[in-house]
Amino acid sequence: MGNITAYIDQYGYMVLFIALLLELIAFPLPGEVLMSYTGFLVFQGHLSWLLSILIAGIGACIGMTLSYWVGYKLGEPFFEKYGSRFHMGAERLEKLSLWFSRYGNKLLLIAYFIPGIRHITGYFSGTTRMSFRKYAIFAYSGAFLWVGVFITLGKVLGPQWETFHSSIKKYLIIGGIAAAVILLMIYSCKKYKEELKAATIRLLNLTLTIFHTRRRVGFLLAATSILTLGLVILMISMIQDFLGNEFTNFNKIVVLLLSLVFNTEWTETMQTFLLLGSRQVQFVLLGFTFLWILWKGENKFIEMASFAFIILGGELFEESIRRVFQRLAPVPASFTDQIFLSFPSEQSLLNFVIYGFTVFIIVRFVKNAWAHTIVPMAGFVVLILIAVSRLFFNIELPSDIAAGYVFGGVWLGVNILLLEISRLLRRLDIQPIH
Repeated sequence: MGNITAYIDQYGYMVLFIALLLELIAFPLPGEVLMSYTGFLVFQGHLSWLLSILIAGIGACIGMTLSYWVGYKLGEPFFEKYGSRFHMGAERLEKLSLWFSRYGNKLLLIAYFIPGIRHITGYFSGTTRMSFRKYAIFAYSGAFLWVGVFITLGKVLGPQWETFHSSIKKYLIIGGIAAAVILLMIYSCKKYKEELKAATIRLLNLTLTIFHTRRRVGFLLAATSILTLGLVILMISMIQDFLGNEFTNFNKIVVLLLSLVFNTEWTETMQTFLLLGSRQVQFVLLGFTFLWILWKGENKFIEMASFAFIILGGELFEESIRRVFQRLAPVPASFTDQIFLSFPSEQSLLNFVIYGFTVFIIVRFVKNAWAHTIVPMAGFVVLILIAVSRLFFNIELPSDIAAGYVFGGVWLGVNILLLEISRLLRRLDIQPIH
């Protein structure tokens, strides 16, 4: 990495232009490192931010154009001659070309952020005969987005660009992969729309037959199950990161970005947001939820019992797992440090559980469609604001707050599922299937 940065110190824009051109015709050059370092030079005032993005973007666009025309001229004859040897004959290539002409443009926008993928999309676009006009629109837009993100990150991070480079790259790769998965899901849904619709109807009919319940409740159960499973997977991943002491860079990046966005002028506003996560507001929410169950509840005894268990059990759950992690902490801590070791955050876990259960109870017993969207969104926004305020005042680490929300989500999700299953079993006892 030292050599490449030394070259850009000496030759500036010329190295930036040539390196990105070569990388996008599949030369093994560290494009992200180069662009991040360019952003650092912009921070120092040695290069222009706008001109750097312009030159880097033009170099990337020329590289993508060359790879497209190479694929266009040489790709199809190659597959026609040798494709059958690895199951890529003319028929399959035609189907793939049809798919790529429809959906490849979306892939072009995110492929730059996935190492290894961006190097082949140009060739593949040419091979599959995507129209050059469509290719150019999306490939060039993606190129400028890519260089703009990394050069700007280098500028924002300044002297710390190298420390955070690997972590930033990792998170962008994860985001790119997630976007690719979403696009694949959208494609699958469109292609197999009728089959998925029929399977969903059969599943809903089966669920309605067994449980004698409404679609809204069935959807609530399904959505809660999926979200809980996702949170369980995320929780396991966070535990692994904690034991591997891998949260250091994450915490530094979040704190740095937060300090760049919010200055001291936000102090009074942040105090208001902080109040939303205080014990006083928690007690108000608990009282509101209690009264709501008494007013709207269908099986008040089960709902009250679940309410008490979720809140009291959540406190016990948080205390237990925090003690476990204090013992498993990868970095030894003194007795004083142990007092402040808060993975996961107690306050964040309880905030998520209390706000989450209040939102659930409102949505569960309100039939207005707007409430099913507005109330969860409002709850989510409030939790984000509370987290930001706690970070603003350096009360807790970002990883502790994130873990508190994830662990709280798992606890809440499991208990909501148990509550709904208990409700359905009780209904079966009262209204047996004939």
